[in-house]
Amino acid sequence: MAMPTHSHLPKRRRVCPHMATATEVAVAIAPLDSLADELLFLVLDRVAAADPRALKSFALASRACRDAESRHRRLLRPYRADLLRAALARYPSASRLDLTLCPRVPDSALAVLSSAPLPSLRAVDLSRSRGFGAPGLAALAAACPGLADLDLSNGVELGDEAAAEVARGVRAAEALPLALQADHGHGPRLRRRRLPGPPGDRAQLVPRDHRFGGPVPRPQVQQTHHPQSLLHHDTPLALQISKDCLPAIMKLPNLEVLSLVGCVGIDDDALASLQNECSKSLQVLDMSNCQNVTDVGVSSVVKAMPNLLELNLSYCCHVTPSMGKCFQMIPKLQTLKLEGCKFMIDGLKYIGISCASLRELSLSKCSGLTDTDLSFVVSRLKSLLKLDITCNRNITDASLAAITSSCPSLISLKMESCNHVSSEGLRMIGKRCSHLEELDITDSDLDDEGLKALSGCSKLSSLKIGICMKISDEGLMHIGKSCPELRDIDLYRSGAISDEGVTQIAQGCPMLESINLSYCTEITDLSLAALSKCAKLNTLEIRGCPSVSSAGLSEISTGCRLLAKLDIKKCFAINDVGMLFLSQFSHSLRQINLSYCSVTDIGLLSLSSICGLQSMTIVHLAGITPNGLMAALMICGGLKKVKLHAAFRSMMPPHMLKVVEARGCIFQWIDKPFQVEQERCDIWKQQSQDVLVPLPSYRII
Repeated sequence: MAMPTHSHLPKRRRVCPHMATATEVAVAIAPLDSLADELLFLVLDRVAAADPRALKSFALASRACRDAESRHRRLLRPYRADLLRAALARYPSASRLDLTLCPRVPDSALAVLSSAPLPSLRAVDLSRSRGFGAPGLAALAAACPGLADLDLSNGVELGDEAAAEVARGVRAAEALPLALQADHGHGPRLRRRRLPGPPGDRAQLVPRDHRFGGPVPRPQVQQTHHPQSLLHHDTPLALQISKDCLPAIMKLPNLEVLSLVGCVGIDDDALASLQNECSKSLQVLDMSNCQNVTDVGVSSVVKAMPNLLELNLSYCCHVTPSMGKCFQMIPKLQTLKLEGCKFMIDGLKYIGISCASLRELSLSKCSGLTDTDLSFVVSRLKSLLKLDITCNRNITDASLAAITSSCPSLISLKMESCNHVSSEGLRMIGKRCSHLEELDITDSDLDDEGLKALSGCSKLSSLKIGICMKISDEGLMHIGKSCPELRDIDLYRSGAISDEGVTQIAQGCPMLESINLSYCTEITDLSLAALSKCAKLNTLEIRGCPSVSSAGLSEISTGCRLLAKLDIKKCFAINDVGMLFLSQFSHSLRQINLSYCSVTDIGLLSLSSICGLQSMTIVHLAGITPNGLMAALMICGGLKKVKLHAAFRSMMPPHMLKVVEARGCIFQWIDKPFQVEQERCDIWKQQSQDVLVPLPSYRII
């Protein structure tokens, strides 16, 4: 029997809603409308997990699809504050409003919310926005009766009035577990505190990163080590939150989290007053960088909080034996952070005696810490899961032996710049702590045999091994073969790493999201081609890799559509072609460093078409002109931070700079000499060690 030709095949009829009958339209859309929202949302969740951009295509398919996507969306992230009314009208079921892409959100924009109640809205993020004050926050609280999470980080201009206004508004609307958080020198945060699980096994608070994709800020303590730590650390800003706003906050009946980070207006007297007003439901207290609080204030307030689960006293006060003893009154304490603290004699010993239930302990950058103290503490903390001993340069293999033998269930160990731990000691980690998920041994004596031992930690998701001069491609091969769940790897200044090692990681770790290859001078475009197969990659740092070109960057742009942070400083072979690929494919890009690249006005203007771009560093770009730079700044309306060479300041019209600043953008003017030459990794490390000021090895008495 002859098969019909293509011309004789019956044509499939296309139903047009404007020309078809009601029956035909109903039949056409019945498959979608017949699904219950619960089932449809499960399908859309699965689609979004595979590719977040797919929902946009789905919404454009038909009106029914558009309506379904409107009902499904729970997170709104507008680019401009003036789009707020339209966004909320289209997505009435949204429960989270993220305004971090809006550099400036005036009170008038928040006042728009009062025109129509928003009962479904549960969370609002203003952590990277400016321009609002107490009136706007009052309108927001009044319009959102179900508001449970309000992030005001970086709101250094906010004071007691704003904090009290929010506390009153939220309390009047609905009694919920709330938290006022003032992140490290950056303003308050008010949010619902949700701790899933039974009371004895609740989730721990994860530190937030308020920079664009980088690691959690770590203040300098008399030394330089890791690349991020080499960046200048700004002096913490003095918050305008004082003890006068505490009564209004403490009247919240279900308060669970109170964070007063960097609030210099809080002192021992203010903490003493909490003994009478603080609810017994308080579970998290963060007083890091409260410079006017002493061990006396800590002791007095801890006595009034028997249900405390988490306590952060980083850079706050001396740890005395009396303060350690008072921790016996909070037997449920699971997380204790003492970063940068000074220990009195037996201070750490009493913490080990009093806090047997601890699951997380941070002793990063502490002075007076010895092998004897640390060994005693870990021997008492059998349930410890997370330990941070970063930059404790007196720690040796003896401490590591005690840690690995006493805490075999560790899932996180951070010991950057513990230089007295040998390569043999580091091998004990892989042999004894097979449950590790996060490991930071940056600037250590790690070698390929150590990486082979660490390959036994098959659950590793984060591995930081930068400035480890003895590792090579051979060691990375073991990690690539044995750690398929790896999501974050830091190889900063690991000079012996080449394309072969990076390829092993890319092929063996398909879930990779972040990789730092800065100053790994042997890598080429072949490494980027291999990494382009990691579809979830969102952070790529290849600073100081002169053999990387626009050809490699084009592979990353087309393969890694979720790329959000890119550092290509001193990649001299990257030019306008690379920028054109980024503008075409990398619509998720938020932060980029172009310094010393071969980019001209053409590339910069194409890059400015990425509407979500928030931060740019463009120092020492020989091909950039003042006119081209100003045009790019005017086009890129979402910029929050721009680093420029100081020479441009006098070349650009002041009134145009003010226009950009009025949108919420902050300019940082850099006056650094042009420097192309790069030191070899081993020479750089030696020079860094020469300028170190060692921490005191004696106890504080």
